[in-house]
Amino acid sequence: MARKMLIDGELNQSNEQESHYDFDLFVIGAGSGGVRASRFSANYGAKVAICELPFHPISSEVVGGVGGTCVLRGCVPKKILVYGASFGGDIEDARNYGWEINEKVEFNWKKLLQKKTDEITRLNGIYKRLLSNAGVKLLEGEGKVVGPNEVEVTQLDGTKLSYSAKHILISTGNRAQRPNIPGQELAITSDEALSLEDMPKRAVVLGGGYIAVEFASIWRGMGATVDLVFRKELPLRGFDDEMRAVVARNLEGRGINLHPRTTLTQLIKTEDGIKVSTDHGEEFLADVVLFATGRAPYTKRLNLETAGVELDSTGAIKVDEYSRTNIPSIWAVGDVTNRMNLTPVALMEGTCFAKTVFGGQPCKPDYRDVPSAVFSIPPLSVVGLSEEQAIEQAKNDILVFTSTFNPMKNTISGRQEKTVMKLVVDAETDKVLGASMCGPDAPEIIQGIAVALKCGATKAQLDSTVGIHPSTAEEFVTMRSLTRRITAGSKPKTNL
Repeated sequence: MARKMLIDGELNQSNEQESHYDFDLFVIGAGSGGVRASRFSANYGAKVAICELPFHPISSEVVGGVGGTCVLRGCVPKKILVYGASFGGDIEDARNYGWEINEKVEFNWKKLLQKKTDEITRLNGIYKRLLSNAGVKLLEGEGKVVGPNEVEVTQLDGTKLSYSAKHILISTGNRAQRPNIPGQELAITSDEALSLEDMPKRAVVLGGGYIAVEFASIWRGMGATVDLVFRKELPLRGFDDEMRAVVARNLEGRGINLHPRTTLTQLIKTEDGIKVSTDHGEEFLADVVLFATGRAPYTKRLNLETAGVELDSTGAIKVDEYSRTNIPSIWAVGDVTNRMNLTPVALMEGTCFAKTVFGGQPCKPDYRDVPSAVFSIPPLSVVGLSEEQAIEQAKNDILVFTSTFNPMKNTISGRQEKTVMKLVVDAETDKVLGASMCGPDAPEIIQGIAVALKCGATKAQLDSTVGIHPSTAEEFVTMRSLTRRITAGSKPKTNL
């Protein structure tokens, strides 16, 4: 099979002039984006190698694992813990559904942790087999760029091997950051949080993003006392303000102590735990302090300056709309580029890279209407524009439709926790610009709504869709009453 390769912007139908390279493609980083790009490139006939650090549940500069952050120490193990934490509330709800639970129900953290570790070990093996079945050569070790067409891999025993490649792809993701606070070495990041030896009874979480909110929900669901400290008025900066307020209410309703407009100033080790001080003069004692204060692109050990690859101020690799760097032979996908840091987006970028370079189909990633979710308990999920984004970008008036209700399950269980759903619509075109939901099954429901938005759905088309009854999802096609209309050029207002 002749390989079609993109060479300086032109497709080459023959591989004869490429034979002096060891590989057509060498990928550094076997996370979601790197594995997808290498497999698909190999399927197009390219000779591909990929390198990755040895597997370990906790990431560092010397360990990692095929599968990357999402599979091994991110989305997958985190959601396993979310499932585990959710059962506590479900068991209590069950009592009102007639289940006689007379004995005290206890939670075994070590058992769940072992199940989680077993699962990510299994997935690590699956990803290795995916590469092998696609004919991709896997090298275990640390890769770095030596030149525009050369990579050096340091193996586990310290041996250094050099390989040449027509194209080099960087997909090393990002790493958790630690704020410079006295005593910061006493805190952990999300990597360690997924592998704690003991379940904390008292936890302090610093941060207002999705990782902070998710771990606060997990530990509270497992019975811990949780204090969530964040700098803004509401958690989840960047999401729709109305939905952020809903999440905050739910967190408080679940018993999490919120500390807005607050940060930590010092951590001190004591006999009773870690003493945590805030800039408001508050003090807490904690078994665990989690820093969930953002992640930074992982480029510092790649030696990119040797090849002249340009980075931005955050250390992210600068790429064009096809994921190509300023060096024509070097490309980058995923969180290391700091574009839209979501696993499915890295998969999309890896797919587009393979199509562009080896498939003869120039392809740009499409970042419009990408759905996402925060796996708090209950979860928040969104697609399209927030109300604030819609108003900022609007040329026409904006129509906002909302529905707030007690889910059917809660009417029997007695849980006082509302589900909130929202549609943002262009008044002139009737096009749905954004949808969001906070409540049980939100990610599953929003995934379907995302298809509608991608197809350019109008509010009238949603209204004409027959709902499934009784279900929460049907609310998205029965929101007939306008909540508010915002005149173009106005500032956003909510009815909270």
